[in-house]
Amino acid sequence: MSGSSRRRRVIRTVIGLAAVLVLTVAGAGAWFYHRLDTNISTFDAGGVATERPPAPVPTAPGASVPVNVLLLGSDTRNDGNDDLGGGDVGVGHSDTAILLHIYADRKHAVGVSIPRDTLVTVPSCRLPSGDWTKPRTNQMFNEAFTVGDSPKGNPACTQNTVEALSGLRIDHTIVVDFKGVAAMTDAINGVEVCVPNDVNSHNIKLRKGLQKIAGQPAVDYLRARYGFGDNSDIGRMKRQQAFLSAMIRKIQSQGFSLPTLLPLADAATRSLTVDEGLGTAMKLVDFAQSLQQIKLSDITFVTAPWQFSTVQKGRVDLVHPDVDTLWRLLREDRTLDGQSTGLLPEGGTAGPSPAATDGAATPAPAATPLSPEQLATTITVVNGVGTDGLAGAGSAVIRAQGFTNVSLGATTGGRLRTEIAYDPPFKAVADQLATLFPGARTTVEPGSEGVTVTLGRDYRPVPQTATAPASRPVPGGTPAAVGVALGAGAPTAVGTPGGAPTAPLPTGVPGGIAENSRTADSDPCANLTFG
Repeated sequence: MSGSSRRRRVIRTVIGLAAVLVLTVAGAGAWFYHRLDTNISTFDAGGVATERPPAPVPTAPGASVPVNVLLLGSDTRNDGNDDLGGGDVGVGHSDTAILLHIYADRKHAVGVSIPRDTLVTVPSCRLPSGDWTKPRTNQMFNEAFTVGDSPKGNPACTQNTVEALSGLRIDHTIVVDFKGVAAMTDAINGVEVCVPNDVNSHNIKLRKGLQKIAGQPAVDYLRARYGFGDNSDIGRMKRQQAFLSAMIRKIQSQGFSLPTLLPLADAATRSLTVDEGLGTAMKLVDFAQSLQQIKLSDITFVTAPWQFSTVQKGRVDLVHPDVDTLWRLLREDRTLDGQSTGLLPEGGTAGPSPAATDGAATPAPAATPLSPEQLATTITVVNGVGTDGLAGAGSAVIRAQGFTNVSLGATTGGRLRTEIAYDPPFKAVADQLATLFPGARTTVEPGSEGVTVTLGRDYRPVPQTATAPASRPVPGGTPAAVGVALGAGAPTAVGTPGGAPTAPLPTGVPGGIAENSRTADSDPCANLTFG
């Protein structure tokens, strides 16, 4: 046989073997994906609120937009989790919530930890019966997950609460239980974490310093409060941020290939509950692979600016306007130093959400002169968010236009979009007010005897002075100031949805990046305790 014939045979053999291997792997892959699909649990999208923040608008057809993912840790003892968590099966709780903002450039990400004890307004949420609750003010943030008393919790209610709190539209929600943490850490052969001190408390024994943990010890490390640092929930959040950083670092070091991702996906999907948009294995793997270009140094974890509540002992208040600045930066897809990725129009989001397009969001008519009688119309300004001083700021804007009969109504909460309700005889007044609050929805309320302006989260008052008052130190290294955002300029223009900046952006999250955040490539032993 000639040499050329032998070479052709070898080539045909190699090609044949390659074809067999491809078919074998493809077949195994199809079987494996089917297995993953049967693993995945989803929660009913019917519990997601109908009034939601607007979705980001790309600069061009097909261009990327930011993605917001809500990560929830579930303390459920259902479905065998009592073996890892102890206790009896009961109402599902969630003490861990991280809002992960993945930038449109797919090269940056920010994870915002929301303290479980934060006092918030829990908006209307759906019960297992199909009924919807009434909004409740001054509730602990983690109460949202318990609405309905389900053993698996209520992820949709927590998603609704975060959207109302931040003004960010949540694209995906992922709930991880004890079994998920144990299985995923086992699948990647452990995660290296740092224990700030020797721990021998509540059946947890860990030595001080760096060590690799997986399975039950990983669950214990993430759950425990007592025995670590100052025993606080804030300290626990810092350890959770460090743990996630280490887990991301480990996965990136192993690569984003299918042989790496599929075993991890198998472990994860057996214990994940996700929204329907991530309800297949292919969607989960595609989502994971879309993140592979993000460097560790460009993944930042930050705790929402907070302070201990002066109203309820042991609870937490978010610090305004500091937290508003943080949410605004993310809505505009800006990094924490105020830089734009350049992939969204100024203002970040454009236009109302589909659910809000009721014909009332058309541009407000040009202002026309009003009579003295019209300027004396009864106007009530309502704080629909709960932020201190918001209604006062809005009423000052109205009075500055010559209106003489302006009063403040009772504060409500959970309002996303500013609304102007009016009795038909006062339509001209409502139209005039609409020019002061661009994007506001106008509605007719016969018999209301005047006009009511309910301010939503899309309204951002311009500070009346460029000089910040003296700040006071608050926990977490975040100074709180009254009336203005700390930083280089005003938060946003009056009433501009999404908030196109009218002055240089703050140099970072108030309180300083270093004090309030960590990047995924940070020293794993740094900044692990609070107090």
